[in-house]
Amino acid sequence: MAKHRTLYMMTLGCPKNRVDSEVMLGTLSKSGYKLVDEAKDAQVIVVNTCAFIGPAKQESVNNILELAEYKKEGTCETLVVTGCLSQRYGDELAKEMPEVDHFLGTSAYAQIADLLAADAAPRQVIPDPDYIHTAAVPKVNSMPGYTAYLKVSEGCDNKCAFCIIPTLRGLQRSRTIDDVVTEAQTLAEHGVRELNLVAQDLTAWGHDLPGRPKLHELLKALAQVDVHWIRLHYAFPRPIADELFTVMANEKKIAKYIDMPLQHASDKLLIAMKRGKTSDYLKTLITKFRERVPNLTFRSSFIVGLPGETEEDFEILKNFVKEQRFERLGCFQYSDEEGTAAYDMEPKVPQRTITRRWREVMAIAQRISREQNKALIGKRLEVLVEGVSQESEHLLVGRHQGQAPEIDGQVYINDGLAYPGELVTVEVTQAHEYDVVGKVVERPDPKKGAHKAREVPLKGVRGGERVLKTPSWLAPR
Repeated sequence: MAKHRTLYMMTLGCPKNRVDSEVMLGTLSKSGYKLVDEAKDAQVIVVNTCAFIGPAKQESVNNILELAEYKKEGTCETLVVTGCLSQRYGDELAKEMPEVDHFLGTSAYAQIADLLAADAAPRQVIPDPDYIHTAAVPKVNSMPGYTAYLKVSEGCDNKCAFCIIPTLRGLQRSRTIDDVVTEAQTLAEHGVRELNLVAQDLTAWGHDLPGRPKLHELLKALAQVDVHWIRLHYAFPRPIADELFTVMANEKKIAKYIDMPLQHASDKLLIAMKRGKTSDYLKTLITKFRERVPNLTFRSSFIVGLPGETEEDFEILKNFVKEQRFERLGCFQYSDEEGTAAYDMEPKVPQRTITRRWREVMAIAQRISREQNKALIGKRLEVLVEGVSQESEHLLVGRHQGQAPEIDGQVYINDGLAYPGELVTVEVTQAHEYDVVGKVVERPDPKKGAHKAREVPLKGVRGGERVLKTPSWLAPR
């Protein structure tokens, strides 16, 4: 039985980190902990941190220090910090933050219940990253009940110059097809209709398993599970087996959606980033995806400001974005991270220039998104309804197949009724930069099936407006 009963958990960073939190929630719930909505009511507070880039590190530190105040003002008895920040800066954190009781690394999160139950638990548990959870490990879906993230592998074998993830997460460890399918079936039995596959490198899934299975084999197996959409995230641009294009095009359950970070379009920068591919290769791969998978939504992301990026390199990137007209696009400002190859590269790009380049790319992406959304006016889309909009009680909100949870735009419904988790047909009547508006023209019989009020993801409070000084060991060079 748990020594502490009430638990508050804050998760920062990417969906892969969210999955780790779901495993912690599962193991702690099994040990008797009760999740509470407010940190002030919790006896145990867990902060699952991100340390990918500078702003993420700062956000993690800010939130740790803010939540530590509840050890003085609230009921908190134990504060635990887990995830990438602990893995990367365990010793420094232990010295700088005496208010934190335990630090767990990226391969220790599943041990949290045992650690909290021990009479004399170590303050730091930071093993080399080599863990990957299985379907047998308790897990609580923190997303609304109709959608879930499904992590199919952990770690990464790539050596991208700007990325610290292999150091924090280790080399790739893939889960077997049977194990992934078992978890997918459990999620489906609990009402999940949309599976979002995540990994550090999705297209490399399976290469470390006996027999070296391919991603298309995993997708074929998952397509037998009773869900509606299976979405692919974090696919590294590498040679793709023809069978993957075939299964994406022909299997109805595989969403016509690919999330493939390309990072740049200048060959000079791609070489500096150690991406292993040329701009021509990327163009050919994109073309093949679009030709082989009709109606594909292609999401990508890019980095501006890598040391050595010139205005000529940046113009190449802008022209690439204009030519390819990605349906979804994100852009990151380069962050100088110690422990990466790019950290020692010169010359550094001034922050003002990085910010200006980021704004220019995002302005192009916004214009393209608006144009593509306008082309949807008058068309009918299948939409997964999420519930009443947080912006207005007079609007429903949902997502079509080309909109992933949390990172893409949404469909606002201003005419018609539907329940959360329903799949309805919406006719688009208005278009905006990232979102569209429409009316329900077809829906399932509301008398069939159970219905719920809108579910809110299990999220902790975010950091407040207070600005805290960056510790010296986090400050950029």
